[in-house]
Parts: sequence; structure tokens; C-alpha cells
Amino acid sequence: MRKPESISTLEARIHALGEDWAITHAQRLLKLIEQIGVDRNYDARAVLWAAYLHDWGAFRQYYRPGCDHAALSRQIAENEILPRVNLPQETKAIILEAIERHDYRDRRPVETTEALLLREADFLDFLGVIGIAREFARGSEDLSKSYARIVARKDLVKNRFTLPKARTMAIQRLTRMEIFLEALMEESFGIL
Repeated sequence: MRKPESISTLEARIHALGEDWAITHAQRLLKLIEQIGVDRNYDARAVLWAAYLHDWGAFRQYYRPGCDHAALSRQIAENEILPRVNLPQETKAIILEAIERHDYRDRRPVETTEALLLREADFLDFLGVIGIAREFARGSEDLSKSYARIVARKDLVKNRFTLPKARTMAIQRLTRMEIFLEALMEESFGIL
């Protein structure tokens, strides 16, 4: 029988899978949630687990082309990880909803504060300098493809914020993005 999961054992599993980006992404999300959720009541344990589990469906070991990574992440969390975590069932249900509904392409409304916080923090992590850096870190050598993905994702999330603090942060990050993207086009002579 495997020992119960903790965040530290989960981080070790993520590292062993070669998906270290997911640890730093989760840590950034948690910092963002602290900022945008400062005036909200929420289950911090649920948010912590959801932040660390929400992208497992995008890991190389689990990823399947054409499969919704958020739905797959929920399945992995529900079937492989959360059964070994000592949390109340209500908390696990909150975690699962947050995981399933976090993706920027998902237009369904969320039902819990925790899901809203994770979703809007994840949106914010696609914006600004960090959003640009994340896209270029994916490794495409074709600047035009990276540029197109950055602009497309930016355009899809920029009007999706509902939390006032998230909106304010989004405006700041969008301004930084516009400055960078204009300079990129200028320095590439518009041909990238």
C-alpha cells in the first residue's frame, strides 16, 4: 500500500515525472490567489491541492492529443491521488470542480469560490511578462507561432475576469504585454 499523499510527496512525484514547470506554476497561482482572494472566504487546503493537481492531464505521461486536459486532470486527481489524501469529501469535491473548470476555454460558470480563484489566477498566469515567457519556454523556434499563441490566449482571457483585484492585475499585465508585443513586432520588422 502506498503512503498517503502530501504536498511534498506530490511535488516529488511531479519532479520524478519531469514536469517541474507544474510546481512553479502552482506556486505562482497560490501567490496570485492570495492577492485576488484577500477579501474572500475560501478553503485554502482545497485551493492548495487544486493548484498542484489542475494540470496533470497535460503531463507527458498522461497527455492524449484531442483530450481535454482539465477533464483528464480531474480523473487523475479523483482516481489516483485524492483517494490517498486525508481530506473531507466536501473538500475533495471542491478540488475536483476547481480542476475541471480551470481552463480558459471552459465557459461554464463555476460554483465555488475556490474554483473561481483558481480559474482567474490561471488566467492571470497567461498574461504579462510571465505569460509571454511561458509561451516561449514551450520551445517553438518559430517566433510567429509563439506570437500567434500569445495573442490568441491573451484575447481569449482578457475579458473573462470577474474578481475586482484580478481585473486590476489583468489590466497591468495586459499593458505590459502590449508594450512587449509592439516592441517584438518592431524589432522583427513585422516579420518575426
